[in-house]
Amino acid sequence: MSQPTPIGQAKRQARTTQDRARRERAEVSGGRDGLRLRARIRALYHGDSPAAVKFRLAIILIDFLIIGFFIAAPILREAGWVFYVIDGLIALFLMLDLAARAWAYTDIKDWLKRPVVWVDLFILATLLAPDLLGNFGFLRVLRLWTLLNSDFFWKTIGKKFDDTRVEETTRAIAALVTFIFVVTGFVYETFRGRHEGITGYLDALYFTVATLTTTGFGDITLTGNWGRVLSIVVMLTGITLFLRLAQTIVRPHKVKFPCDVCGLQKHDPAAVHCKACGTVLCIPDEGHH
Repeated sequence: MSQPTPIGQAKRQARTTQDRARRERAEVSGGRDGLRLRARIRALYHGDSPAAVKFRLAIILIDFLIIGFFIAAPILREAGWVFYVIDGLIALFLMLDLAARAWAYTDIKDWLKRPVVWVDLFILATLLAPDLLGNFGFLRVLRLWTLLNSDFFWKTIGKKFDDTRVEETTRAIAALVTFIFVVTGFVYETFRGRHEGITGYLDALYFTVATLTTTGFGDITLTGNWGRVLSIVVMLTGITLFLRLAQTIVRPHKVKFPCDVCGLQKHDPAAVHCKACGTVLCIPDEGHH
């Protein structure tokens, strides 16, 4: 066997060096492409450009359509395979959306500390594992609460109304509506076929609203200890949510403007001094919010 010549060894060494250099350039280029892609996603989710606003509006519109699907799911389930196809597409959308939001967020650990994120993750889990978590499908309506309590929504649609009475009222309405449909879904899934008054989704909604408003017509009541406990919880929670909504609408309006000295968060719109410590304030006019 012939030994490699010094020229052959030099050529092989040069090719090895060239291959290593190409790999390093490819890795650097791939890293730069990844950084550019992350920057683009971050700009879409958090930027103020017209393209970013249009992107977020499209996401919010899809979200509302998904929430409508979740509300009507008990009825639409009768559509058979079409329902499950839509269910799968929604799972794919939520998974991509959550992954993009996590990647666009500066600190993913801080992102995971937010309650709305865990609610969205649970909703996604009910879509990915319907056999295991299918009985909790009624909780998917919580997506309405997470959407209307997100910075994503207020930065896009409610930018002129965040930290105002409009935001507080919207959040209160979202809590009330979400509670109504979560309870309706629970009553429908739990008592349908087991109680003569609950034969359809509309019956469950009728019971929920009648109980929540403490109207109590009596034509649909849930018997047994669990039925009474549920009715009590719905009435007490309903009164609390109604009072919160009424207080939001009636009470004097305040704006969010933290005091630099004592940290008091909200003040009257025309306040000149902090009512807690007397520090001079400079609250911007709402028209220029």
